Order: sequence, then C-alpha cells, then structure tokens
Amino acid sequence: MSKVMLIVNPSSGKEEGKEFAEDVNKKLLEMFDEVELKWTEKGGDAERFARNAAQCQFDAVFALGGDGTVNECMSGLATESNRPDFGFIPLGTVNDLGRVLGISMDPKEAIKQLTHMKKKEIDMGRINDHYFIDIVAIGSIPEAVHEVPIEKKTKLGPMAYLLEGVKAVADKKVYSFEINCDGEIVELESLLVLVALTNSVAGFQTMIPEAKVDDGYMHILALKGNEIADKLSLIPKIFAGEAPNDENVFYRKFKKGTIILKDDSMDVKANVDGDEGDSLPLDLEILPKHITVYVPDNKE
Repeated sequence: MSKVMLIVNPSSGKEEGKEFAEDVNKKLLEMFDEVELKWTEKGGDAERFARNAAQCQFDAVFALGGDGTVNECMSGLATESNRPDFGFIPLGTVNDLGRVLGISMDPKEAIKQLTHMKKKEIDMGRINDHYFIDIVAIGSIPEAVHEVPIEKKTKLGPMAYLLEGVKAVADKKVYSFEINCDGEIVELESLLVLVALTNSVAGFQTMIPEAKVDDGYMHILALKGNEIADKLSLIPKIFAGEAPNDENVFYRKFKKGTIILKDDSMDVKANVDGDEGDSLPLDLEILPKHITVYVPDNKE
C-alpha cells in the first residue's frame, strides 16, 4: 500500500494553503492509496513532519507552500538514508525551484499537472549544518530585501527584489570577503554574493544561465567593488544572461568551499532560500542528485 504525506502551510501566499489543500489531497489519492495530511503551525514543523515521513517509510512527501516550506521539507528528508520522493505545489512570492522544474506558478494549474508527472534527481546544497535547495545570498542587497514587508513581496513578486536591490546599490554598503572555491582563494569587496543551485534567482532565470538543478555544482556570483555606475550597468546584462562574463563580476562553479567575512567583528547573516540563515563564516558543499522530485512530464 503506497502512502504519501501532504504538508500544508496554511499561511503561505495569501493563505492559499487552506484554499487548495483539499484539491491537492484529492489528486494525491489518485496517485497513492493513502494520504496523511499535516498542517504547519510554526517554523520547523514542515522539516519535522518530512523527517518523520522518511523514518516511517512513506513513499512520498508533498508540500503545499512557499520557498520556506519547500526548503524545510527537503531539509527534513536530506539527512535520512531512506528519502521518500518529493513533490510540491508552489505558493508564495518567488518559487525559484518550481520555475526551473516547470511547475506552474498558478496553483490551480500546478494541481492539474499532478495528473502527469515523472521523477527527476536533483542536487541539494549543505550550508554549515543546514541545507538549501535554491540560493544563498549575502550582502547589503539581500539585507535590504529581507526588510521588505511580506505584503509588498506578495504584491510585486520578483520585482520587489529588483527594486530593493537598486536602492541597496545606491547606498554603496559593501563587505570584504574571502571566498574559497575548491581551493581557489579570492579576496574581494562586494555588496552581493550569491551561491545558486539553479538558474532562477529571485524569479529571474537569466542571472546564472549555466546553472542547472542536476549539474553537480554550486554557482557563485559576486558583484565586485562599490562603483554605482558599474552595478547599474549590470542590470541589462543580468536580463540578457551575460552577468557571469562581466569584468565587474566574480563567477565560479564549485563543489566545496567557504565564505568568510574579513572583519570578524561584524555579524552578517546569509539569506538562505528566502529566509534568514547562519552568520558568516559559511561552509558549503554540493550534494549531487541527493533527492528525487516529481516534475511535469513535459519538462526535460
């Protein structure tokens, strides 16, 4: 008898978790014999539920929620030797992983896609003692975005990140980093360091076009220096997919590395998959094809 756990964040998006839970439940009953429904109430619930599903030999775990809920579920599965297959219906603001996997950003359409699914192995990243599925962001731009009210993020979506990023560039607040990528050590000043697993960053799928969900690499991109004109000139290049080749950008793909803040008296936190993460320093490692996810069967 096949079993699936459905983990729902009722507050994701515009409280769409409550609205769509029953529809997802019905679809999953067409795919599995039994559905166990779990509702999150606080941070950490989704991770705990997913880990329990793995330990109890569930065949699959599905999530109905935003990037934070998806991260928690996959993090809960990541540490287990038996990892159920994972699927999700994206809610919330950005949903980078859903975009690159071909899952519709319209919850109703994403639920319809459950009728025809296939499985795909994808990478995960380890950051210190935690995990990430999409992106780690460090610097004044992610700090500015973190201060944006959730209502504004929901209303504007990826555009909220672009607008706040431009404002942060104007403030010219930079940090000094030491970055180690597979043994190559680089020191630089930057207001934005990104470590990505996919080509979708804050909803824009052109920033790191080479990155793929299953290529076995992390991709780091850092804006060098503090000249405003140089940073603003990068915006059209980002949309054209040319940012990694710009002289004002540091770009590498790597499997293992560290990011250190040279001024150790400062407390700078990373933004991990849209939520506040650990303070620097950071240890990073790729986990190739660590988890199997459900994707629409028309997505290669």
